[in-house]
Amino acid sequence: MAGKKTVTVEQIASAIRRPKEQTDTLIGLGLNKLHRQNTLEDTPAVRGMIRKVGHLVRVVGEQA
Repeated sequence: MAGKKTVTVEQIASAIRRPKEQTDTLIGLGLNKLHRQNTLEDTPAVRGMIRKVGHLVRVVGEQA
C-alpha cells in the first residue's frame, strides 16, 4: 500500500445483538473482536462501510 492513502479503524463496541448487516460489515472491515485494529486503503467503499457501523468503530489514524 505504499503511496496510497490508508485509514486505521478500531472496533470499540460489540456486534452482539446487532443486525446481521452490521456484523457482516465489521467482518468486511477485518474486525470482529473488541479493540482489534485494521489498516485499510482509503476508498469511498471503505468510508461507506465505516459510516455504516460508525457507532461500533473509531478511526484511529489516517496516512497519506
